[in-house]
Order: sequence, then structure tokens, then C-alpha cells
Amino acid sequence: MRFLPIFIALVALAGCQKQAEPPANQAAPAAAEAGPQKGIDRSHKGQPAPAVAFTWDEDEIKLSDDRGVPTLVNLWATWCAPCVKELPTLDRLVSLKGPALNVVAVSQDSGPHASVVAFLHKLKLTNLETIGAFQDPKMNLSGALGPDTVLPTTILYDAEGKEVWRYVGDLDWTSPEAAKLLSEASAPAKG
Repeated sequence: MRFLPIFIALVALAGCQKQAEPPANQAAPAAAEAGPQKGIDRSHKGQPAPAVAFTWDEDEIKLSDDRGVPTLVNLWATWCAPCVKELPTLDRLVSLKGPALNVVAVSQDSGPHASVVAFLHKLKLTNLETIGAFQDPKMNLSGALGPDTVLPTTILYDAEGKEVWRYVGDLDWTSPEAAKLLSEASAPAKG
């Protein structure tokens, strides 16, 4: 019991310490070192879709096998509040875009596949449920996309399977901002 006051004093002292400022001749750490920022990321533009397998209603598939139509890939999980918030907008996007855009919402949950199906059903995400429940329980896809992948992250691939951009964080996929971003998949190539 006599060590408790000493422990509390040390914790209080440690909490009060201010991080050292960089010397005047040294720049502050770059924002990239702080991790991914919410919003658009074009740093992977032109990279092919990863050739890793994940499940689609328990069958293995690869994004790299899907060509001919732009594909929007959303990485989400049942425990991720921003993911759950944006899922209904992805569901509506499926009906708005129809066959002009593949929407692939890939759960990163490691639990049984039936739980992902039940979750989509519980939220009444009928369009996503009709497409089929995609799941990446071993996180092969997110691992191949890079160590800084956070949830939710959404990637747009063009009809040739090349990355157009990534969006980090949640977005209303039926909003004007999203429509402008999605139009980039069918924009003519510059060069």
C-alpha cells in the first residue's frame, strides 16, 4: 500500500511531460508518418488489383479475375461503426449504378461466414445481400493493399482492374461528392 502514492505520482508526472519540439533546423514529422488521413488517396493510382483470394458466399475469388466493368471495393467489419454507418449507402449505390459498377463490400470479420450473411440481413441491406456476402477472414486483401489500410477503406478500380483511387473513412456513396469520384472510373485516360 505504501507504494501506491509513489506509483500515482510517477503516473501523474509522466502524463504531464510535453513531447519535445524538433530543433529549429529540423522539420516536424510528416503527416504521412501519423497514419492515413480521412479522404481521397491517389498514391496507388495505376496499380493492378491484388491477386489474392477471399470468399464470396464461401467460394474463393480474386479481384484480379474481374475485368470489363469498374469495381468499387469496400473493406468493412461488423464491429466498425463508420463501416456500418456507410453500408446502407453502398447498398443504395448498387441499385443506382446497376451493371455499370461492381460493388464489392468485403467483410474483414474473422468469424463464421454465416454471421456476415446474418449481419447484412439484419441491416436489411438487400442489394448487398443479393450480390452475395464477401468475406476476407484471413485479411489477405487488406494485407495486400498495404499496412496502412484502415477500416473503412474503399478502392475504385477501372474496367482494366487498375486502381483509380482509395477513399479512407466513411462516405455517403450516394452523395454528389461520391458521384464525382465514381465518374473517374469511366473518364478518358490522359496522356
